[in-house]
Amino acid sequence: MPEALILEFTGLGEADYAAVNSHLGIDMQAGTGDWPPGILSHAGGTGDDGTFIVVEVWSSRAEQGAFMQSRLGPALAAAGVTSVPRIRWVPLLTYHLPGA
Repeated sequence: MPEALILEFTGLGEADYAAVNSHLGIDMQAGTGDWPPGILSHAGGTGDDGTFIVVEVWSSRAEQGAFMQSRLGPALAAAGVTSVPRIRWVPLLTYHLPGA
């Protein structure tokens, strides 16, 4: 079963998010680009408290780990993101994309 990943960043904003995604070659507005293998869904936005939150569903933690090592870590560094996120993994009991 897939697992959800929740990343909570303090001090990260929309411009930082856009810069990271530009380095990754992903257009978040269109949903197009060089998405990593194993990612099933991705959402990002700013919470009421100003924390930038990314929620993803992955086929496996190993696929996310490979993406972090090979592409996401370097993209975060290239965009100047130094904030270390709070990371939460949630083993899912179910995962559906209604209407998809």
